[in-house]
Amino acid sequence: MIFTAGVFTLPAMSPAAVKPLAKRRSCPICGKPIAAAHRPFCSVRCADVDLSHWLGGRYRIASEEEPEMDDLAEALRAEHGLESD
Repeated sequence: MIFTAGVFTLPAMSPAAVKPLAKRRSCPICGKPIAAAHRPFCSVRCADVDLSHWLGGRYRIASEEEPEMDDLAEALRAEHGLESD
């Protein structure tokens, strides 16, 4: 390492010589080590818990715009085969 006027400069290295640090992976639900068969979870139970969070609306993708109520009402009518007003 070279120190020059308050700046640290690292010597040039070939990309082959640089190895990224291995990240220690853990289950996003309980924090236990992951199992290859259930990746990225540790078990079927944690995978099912995550799925129930998605299906229950606990996880959401944010939007900058709020949907218009008229658009929502029209979509519900179309989904259930009802005529619009």
